[in-house]
Amino acid sequence: MKSRPAVVVLAAGRGSRFRGLHHKLMQGLGASTVLATTLSNALATQLPVLVVTTEPLAELVSHHVATRDVVVLPSVGSPESQALGMGYSIAAGVAARSDASGWLILPADMPMVRTSTLLTVAREIDSHAIAYAQHRGLRGHPVGFAAELYSELVMLTGDDGARRLVARYPAHGVEIDDPGVLLDVDTEDDLARVRVAQQETQFREAR
Repeated sequence: MKSRPAVVVLAAGRGSRFRGLHHKLMQGLGASTVLATTLSNALATQLPVLVVTTEPLAELVSHHVATRDVVVLPSVGSPESQALGMGYSIAAGVAARSDASGWLILPADMPMVRTSTLLTVAREIDSHAIAYAQHRGLRGHPVGFAAELYSELVMLTGDDGARRLVARYPAHGVEIDDPGVLLDVDTEDDLARVRVAQQETQFREAR
């Protein structure tokens, strides 16, 4: 049976720019939360999904995915986590799904990325080493990597994530009519914008 790309959801950041009482991924979004909505969209692809997170969020993540599909990293701020950054989260997720035919990197704070968008980018890494979603010419997420980049992905560290790889190799932009590829939740203002976007989407779908 041919292997499929895996969706690697990054949920290990501290979210320090968000000033709410709770972690940004725990914030309400409609009848759900930011994290749960992102995971729901990822799981709906029926592709393998792996979540990279930290101990404080591990229990929340476990409500949505099986334990075998979660990688728990040292908590941000602990001695073990110093200098790891987003790059290490990507490396850990890719290593945990080494048998996949590629990997779609999706930050957990991007709940408006549609399931169809994930599937579109997944198809593109059949013919491109790197593919990413873009909306109106602006680069967004997910970013997909083909299996040929495995050895470089698992060596990533630091806060630059996979930017150096994207700069080093030809990256194919996939124009998609999905503004959610540009919407993340870093601040309370961002959360307000995402909530409005969700309401507008629900209104259109109900018409």
